[in-house]
Amino acid sequence: MQTLRRNLLIAGWLAAGLTARAGDQANPVPLDGVIDFHAHSAPDVTSRSVSSFQVIRNAKAAGMRAVVLKNHYVSTAALAELAMLEVGGIQVYGGIVLNRSNGGINPEAVRRMVEVEGHRGKVVWLPTFDAENQVRFDHTGRSFVPVVKDGQPVPAMADIFRLVVANDLIFATGHSSPAESLILLAAARDAGVKRMLVTHVLSSSTRATIEQMKRMAGLGATLEVVWLAHLGNNPLPVAVCAQAIQAVGAEHFLMSSDLGQPGNPVHTQGLRDFITALKANGISDREIDLITRKNPARLLGLD
Repeated sequence: MQTLRRNLLIAGWLAAGLTARAGDQANPVPLDGVIDFHAHSAPDVTSRSVSSFQVIRNAKAAGMRAVVLKNHYVSTAALAELAMLEVGGIQVYGGIVLNRSNGGINPEAVRRMVEVEGHRGKVVWLPTFDAENQVRFDHTGRSFVPVVKDGQPVPAMADIFRLVVANDLIFATGHSSPAESLILLAAARDAGVKRMLVTHVLSSSTRATIEQMKRMAGLGATLEVVWLAHLGNNPLPVAVCAQAIQAVGAEHFLMSSDLGQPGNPVHTQGLRDFITALKANGISDREIDLITRKNPARLLGLD
């Protein structure tokens, strides 16, 4: 049974890769030089539509510059290094999400992620599904990992900031609320953190107002928008995303897919669809270049 299940999974991932190439041929939007900062892939705790190596093969075939692999429960630094060795010809990065499986706000987990051979671990995400904000949003009553208490970052965050600074990592807010993110970004900046990312700033549980986004940008953070927010049963209108980019300024945003879920487009197709939708809502080619290429490259230190 285990062999059958493994073969079925592999067949599904391969089929997803073939579907991706067929879909891309039908959508001529170029992805040369584009970076996907938020890609989920198999194998994972939850079902994913395409394998990690196939994600990178699809991205390379589309001419993309880099992909950041994300997993909510395990570090992807080693996976990124394996993908670099297996596929090559494209930059692949990983990171760690400080959910309960990684010990929560755990400096040792970050330290070991940094030390993984290849040094492809670049991003430290605060808790996502174990974030206090996400648990309260979902009304599940589960245990959570607090990041802010009494209006201040929890004490362990000081060690996280020190590790981010010492290793020139990217500090990402995870599923923190906008109010929490503003507190954390200010503390990170004061601690010397240079690379800061607000994770999917317009997704349902983390949605910020225009005023909050302007304050985040003023603190030096880059704001991530993702195609996943515009899919599903209650999609965010793309016009809302376009209005935010225009109001705050494209120089403060980057665009990711956040894809990998069964039933959704694969990453390359999602990025093409996102670009098409944003352009239909008034985002210029210059702004697209900023949010898909220049801003993520700057955050990763590629330029």
